Parts: sequence; structure tokens; C-alpha cells
Amino acid sequence: MILKFFDQLSSNFIELLSDKDDYNVIIIVKNEKSFTAHSNVLKCRSPWFCKELKNTIPNENNIKTITKPNISNEIFDVILKYIYGGIVDLGNVETKFIFDLMVTANEFKIEELTKKLENHLIETKSSWLKSHFSLVYRTIFNGNSFKDLEKFCNDIVTKYPSLIFDADEFTSLQEPALISLLKRDDLQLEEVIIWEYVIKWGIAQNSTLPANPKEWNKKNFTTLKTTLQRCLPLIRYFHISGTDVAKKIKPYKKILDKQLWEDLNQYFMAPEQPVESIILPPRTMLAQELPARTIGQAKSLSTIITYEHVAEISSWIDRKSSTYSLEDIPYEFQLILRGSINGFAPQTFWDICHDHARTVVIMKVKGTEEILGGYNPLSWDANSDGDWGITNDSFIFSLKNGNVQNSIISRVKNRNEAIGNAGKRYQAYCGPYFGNDLRMYSPVSNFKLDKRCACNNYYHHYEKPIRTATSDFTIVDYEVFKVIKKSS
Repeated sequence: MILKFFDQLSSNFIELLSDKDDYNVIIIVKNEKSFTAHSNVLKCRSPWFCKELKNTIPNENNIKTITKPNISNEIFDVILKYIYGGIVDLGNVETKFIFDLMVTANEFKIEELTKKLENHLIETKSSWLKSHFSLVYRTIFNGNSFKDLEKFCNDIVTKYPSLIFDADEFTSLQEPALISLLKRDDLQLEEVIIWEYVIKWGIAQNSTLPANPKEWNKKNFTTLKTTLQRCLPLIRYFHISGTDVAKKIKPYKKILDKQLWEDLNQYFMAPEQPVESIILPPRTMLAQELPARTIGQAKSLSTIITYEHVAEISSWIDRKSSTYSLEDIPYEFQLILRGSINGFAPQTFWDICHDHARTVVIMKVKGTEEILGGYNPLSWDANSDGDWGITNDSFIFSLKNGNVQNSIISRVKNRNEAIGNAGKRYQAYCGPYFGNDLRMYSPVSNFKLDKRCACNNYYHHYEKPIRTATSDFTIVDYEVFKVIKKSS
């Protein structure tokens, strides 16, 4: 018979951690906060500490100091309490904290905690993982430890490749992550598009390459070939059309093996003749095949909001008490205007958005992390004389983002002045108005050039303020989406 008394053991070791008399290790983390610990405990519980302590020279008082400036005080406090007591309290913490804790546990080679947190995120926080997909994907490929998360992410990105390939951070993707995708037979992209992305990624790794490939010399092509040496064999060249080979691949033929280029030319002239190069099988398209896209056409949902934000706004539209999960969002947000694409002139808003109903306007405030916006269930009317749209269902909001800890929704209070439609002579200056509580206005006819967009609660057209600051602001970008009910 074996009697186990782990609870008391854990409690005693937590007490030991609090004992400041017998420590012989100091760990300095971010913001130069110091933690004290005992070398024997650290070495037993963490292979990283075991190795680090062996290579650290003690001072005259026989105390060893280790510095980890990349780890926050809060994260390391949890790590240290786990090392001593085997307990981690995940109550009342943000999912991002759990993710960072997992990454840190892996850095210290604490396999038990790393694996437990990885499984916890997959099983209970899948919506967060999807809405922060680019961050998650780039992070987990730093090492080779997150196999379950890698599979979770790859299963998603093969079906929805824009989550990675269209992300702003695509070119900072680690090579192992890119290779893992290129190896997938079910990657849902045309092969020529995959080729373009690979070239884009390779060029981005070499900032000294001339912008125009026509100006490249032999050394430039050799540089790109060396960078892509592990990626190039994974392209399914023989499943790219002859036209695309001539337009897209030929300009970079010098990075291909000579035999492969000869075989490609022969294959399109005499496809029945054998070739020496290996012909990889075509990728398998799923039953619901994604629409064909080009690298220029492929745009992510938004440059401002995430799918998590879409779920939140959708729940507000339906007046739900809880937020939809990412799998259950009943609406599609169809982009109809983006300032950085269509321009920032107020008149552009009226030209494009006229007669569109059920729209969401999103704006990013310059110099802050703020994302503001409003929902209009009515049609925008560019032919009105400056009439107010009457509705009980509009609302304005600010979204959780960066330093902004919580989203705020403010529903319309004065239904008779819910939505402002600018008259013809004012459309050169006035954009969308949600009452007078949130409005886009520019005397110079460019929302991005002057500080005249406004958000306040002076007129009480909506229930409450959505922004602490009362000053007018400039936007970095703005977007307008049409909200479309998904077919059941």
C-alpha cells in the first residue's frame, strides 16, 4: 500500500519559495524585478535551469544570478510557483496570458506544463487561436515542441490559406512553418499562387535584392536560390499551366535546376514523353473548392478587425447576451470600401456605399490602439437632402484591441436622429454620421489628412460614450462592410 500526500508537499514547497533566508539563486526578469529561488529545486524541475546553473558563476556570497529580460514578471511568478508547488491557477486570466505562459514553459523545457497548456488551448480556446491565427502560427514554429498546435493550425490554414499567406506578417514566417505548408497535399491554393507566395517570401528574406528582377545579376539569382533551396522542391511545377509557367516562373528560371526547366518545356510541348524530373502529385481540392485567386486579389477579411471582433459585432446585431463562437457566426462581412484602397475622400463613401443597407463602418484612430465603429441597419442615401435615418437598431462601439482592455457598445437613444445622410453639397466634407456621437468629417476632403473625425456624447443620440478622450481625431484607415446573413 502506498500513501501519497502531495497537497501538503506542495504547500510546504510553496512556503520554501517564500523563505528568503536560504536562497542561492536570483532570477531577474522584465522590468528588472528579482525573484529568489533554490538551485536544487530549479535543477530538478527544469532542464533549462539545470544547464544554465551549471554554466553560471556564483558571486562572493555563493549566489548565482540569471537574467531573462524577455519574460514578464507575472508570467515568471506563475512559472516559479509551478516549479515549487505544481499548481497553476488559470482562473481570471486572459487567453493571451495562457498562450504566453505555454511558450515560456516550453522555453524552460518544462514539458509537463507545456503539454497541458497546449491541450487546454486547443480544447477550450479554439476561437481565440483562430482569431489570433497569425501570431499563434508564427510563434509555435520557433521550436519543435508544439506538435498538436502545429496540426491544429495546419488543418485550418490548408482550408483557409489567406489566414497566413495574406497576413501582413507572412514574410516573417519561419522557414519550417512555410515548408510544413508546402508539403501538404491539401493546401487549398492554385499551384501558381503558391509559387508567387514562395518567391515573395524568399525575396523578403534578402533586403538587398533589386526591386525589379529584370535588373538582377547572377549573384542575385544565386542568393534567392540558396534562400529557397528547401522550398523549391516542394512546388508542383507540372500542375501549373503553360501560360503561367511562361509568365510567372520563367522570370525566375535561373533559380531552378537546369534539368527541371528543360523538362518543363518538354512537358508542355510533348506531354506524352517521359521526363527526368520528379513529378509530384497535384494537390487535392476539397469538395467545397475555394475560389481561384491571384496574389493581387487575395485580401484578408480586414486590416483593422479580427474574426473575434466580427463574432462580437454579430452578437450585438442580434442582441445576444453572449458572444457568438467563431464557428457559429451567422453573418459574413463583405468588404465594400477600404480607405487605403479606395481613397479617403468623403465623396467616395457616398459614391460606393449609397443604397447599401446593414453596413458596419470601422475606423482605426491614429496614434492609439482604438478601433471605433458603428452599425447601420438602414440604407445609406446619397440622394437625400440631409435627412436623418430613423431606427431603433443602430449602435456605435469601440473594440478591445492592444491597450484597450474591453469592448464598449452604445445603442441608439434618439431613434429619430440615429443615422445622418449628408446632402449633396456636403458630401465633399461629411462622411457617415451616427447621430452626432460618432461622425467622419473632413474640411480638406481627406479623412486621413486632418483631425476632424469626432466621437463624443454631447448630443446623447446614443446611450453612452464609447471613448474616454473627447478630442477630435485622425484615422489611419477605415473600412465599410456589408453584413450578409449566411445561408443555412
